[in-house]
Amino acid sequence: MKTEILYGIHPVSEALNAGRRNIYKIYLQKENKSHRLARLASLAEHGGVRVKTIRSAAFKTLVSGGGHQGVAAKVDLYPLTTVSDILAAAEVKGGPHFLLMLDSVLDPQNLGAIIRSALCAGIDGVMMPKDRSAPITPAVSKASAGALEHIYLSRVTNLVQTIQLCKSKGIWVMGLDKDAGQSIYDGDMTGAIAIVLGGEHKGIRPLVKKNCDFLVSIPQLGALDSLNASVAAAVTMYEALRQRQKI
Repeated sequence: MKTEILYGIHPVSEALNAGRRNIYKIYLQKENKSHRLARLASLAEHGGVRVKTIRSAAFKTLVSGGGHQGVAAKVDLYPLTTVSDILAAAEVKGGPHFLLMLDSVLDPQNLGAIIRSALCAGIDGVMMPKDRSAPITPAVSKASAGALEHIYLSRVTNLVQTIQLCKSKGIWVMGLDKDAGQSIYDGDMTGAIAIVLGGEHKGIRPLVKKNCDFLVSIPQLGALDSLNASVAAAVTMYEALRQRQKI
């Protein structure tokens, strides 16, 4: 079984809370005496997870780079979900489907921020291509403040085929495109919907765009002609949430 090292207080805490990964051991930095780490250690021990304290030098070997906040965990790889399971879970939850599709989001920080907003907005699941996408790594979990540990995420071979599958289930597919004539505030997002967001540089690929049911844009008044991908995703998902809560 392959494992990886998750790091940071929120990712490790949320992995414990979510219970979706096997957690084999938690490492605490000996020189860090914070109350947050003490609470995390208590949570781990209560759940039967071994906790080991190691010195800073060993911690640097364990976790490359910064941002570990004095805690790391040896865990299973992130548990991906199938599209069918995402759709089935949404059916069980009830209400119209609320999905997010990411086309060519390459930056792990952007991906983590998008996932954090998606979880907060109530997205049923995230779908993204296996190729031309940021890998699902501990850095993504850290950037998501641990939201990755709770979200259902599927990596698909062909995003266009996934779009067509969703459409066959009665889900409308809405693409976000800065040149679209219709604003997100005029697009109807109250029913079963999948929001398609493009990557940081070129947006939605032409064939993906062609298969969307309709396109919307975010109104912009400033000198720049585009928003950061994670900001655009958050604005769009929360407009959808606003519309859906008014029903």
